[in-house]
Amino acid sequence: MTERMVGKQAPRFEMDAVLASKEFGKVNLEDNMKNDKWTVLFFYPMDFTYVCPTEITALSDRYEEFEELNAEVIGVSTDTIHTHLAWIKTDRKDNGLGAIKYPLAADTNHSVSRDYGVLIEEEGIALRGLFIINPGGELQYAVVNHNNIGRDVDETLRVLQALQTGELCPANWKPGQSTL
Repeated sequence: MTERMVGKQAPRFEMDAVLASKEFGKVNLEDNMKNDKWTVLFFYPMDFTYVCPTEITALSDRYEEFEELNAEVIGVSTDTIHTHLAWIKTDRKDNGLGAIKYPLAADTNHSVSRDYGVLIEEEGIALRGLFIINPGGELQYAVVNHNNIGRDVDETLRVLQALQTGELCPANWKPGQSTL
């Protein structure tokens, strides 16, 4: 049985990454916290697959909406930064990513995937996990699903906005509607 994470301090991390500039760098939760940013951390299984690029590019295509909500997006898999870069350099029409607007981090030692409870140990890959962390470092939202199913960017944005209200949001709440 896994331990509850929501409502607790999120596991801290620092990983090598390919930045939006296509340069190698580092990403870590502490920087987002220091900059008073929300963090949308998502895990995906592998580069050069079929469902993953649909999610990664959908998030990138809507990145400005996350920026407007004071949120940084970080994608993570257990692949290397070199594989990430090769995938980014591959055109979308060829099952690549093309340019994306946020970093892809490399959890090559699997420690971050393990800390967030998404590692499939026997395969060395992550499940599709998505975590929203507030600027204080508290994990506010966690969802993990089967690797065959992609996530919904609209729902991620809706949940982020609901969390940012600091209010009680009823079922099917949408931005602009009344809270409880």
